Amino acid sequence: MPRFRAALRALAPLASLPLLLSLTSCGATPDEPARDAAARPAADAGGAGFPYTVTNCGVTTTYQAPPRRAVSMNQHATEVLLALGLGDRMAGTAYIDDAVLPAYRPAYDKIKVLAKEYPSKELLLGANPDFVYGGYSSAFDASQGRDREGLRKSGINTRLSVEYCTPGPVRIDQLKTEITEVARTFGVPDRGARLIEDEQRRIDAVTARVKDKPRPAVFVYDSGETAAFTSGGNGIGNEIVSLAGGTNVFADLKDTFGDVSWEKVIERKPETVLIYDYGGTGVEAKKQRLLNDPALARVPAIRDRRFVVLPLSSAVLGVRVADAVESLARQLHPDAA
Repeated sequence: MPRFRAALRALAPLASLPLLLSLTSCGATPDEPARDAAARPAADAGGAGFPYTVTNCGVTTTYQAPPRRAVSMNQHATEVLLALGLGDRMAGTAYIDDAVLPAYRPAYDKIKVLAKEYPSKELLLGANPDFVYGGYSSAFDASQGRDREGLRKSGINTRLSVEYCTPGPVRIDQLKTEITEVARTFGVPDRGARLIEDEQRRIDAVTARVKDKPRPAVFVYDSGETAAFTSGGNGIGNEIVSLAGGTNVFADLKDTFGDVSWEKVIERKPETVLIYDYGGTGVEAKKQRLLNDPALARVPAIRDRRFVVLPLSSAVLGVRVADAVESLARQLHPDAA
């Protein structure tokens, strides 16, 4: 399971856009702007702001009106729509990594789950969507008949998270772009602006608290036995570590995720291990894999049992980014909480 999930996340390059603001939650409960949006119905089709033309990951689409029957693929795409109060515009959802945030659960429970993982093309088309939103590029796997061009020919517009389509490091500016464009697509730009403003405020508060603190060297452990599958420097996970007051020891890996040798892990002497929690292999099992490896015994983080944890859904470009920064900063710098 971890290797399969790793392959899904490693399918594409990344995004770099102009730095500005940021987004919503990760662990427990999001702040008021997201909670309020989740409770409000979306705007009627048409109206001000349409037609709207946007280029997303090389695909240019003109919307004459907001989508009415969206399908979200991957948890972070689902939660972006729910944070914007668009549950009433969702015809289906798929591929949830862990628990949906409590504030979004009532809206989520009203939406049809098409598949535990990705739906077949037939099942997807059976939901009669007019918009499909993928969080990972694997959502649009051509070998499964779900490629964006094929869906367009079926009359279905699509969007892929910008984390997975433009080269270069993903930062908070990409988060702003993602929320702004999704909100505009659905005719609710004010909700997107409020969400971004709230996220920036929360992240700024964290960076102010940790700016003078020592920055521990962090090794992100997603999964892996013969090699370590880790967070590289191009994904939002790297930015989360930095904003929370740490330094990713594999920031020089020019990818979102990637395999590195255990020898490299040993050489870089991480002081803390950040474990991504998801799937069938729990946090304790991942800890034991590291603790029981004699070759890692002298790595400072392993020797001193310094582990921190984030859910995988917090480490991707979605509405949990600010919460992820807050949570990781509390774990790395408990005296600055």
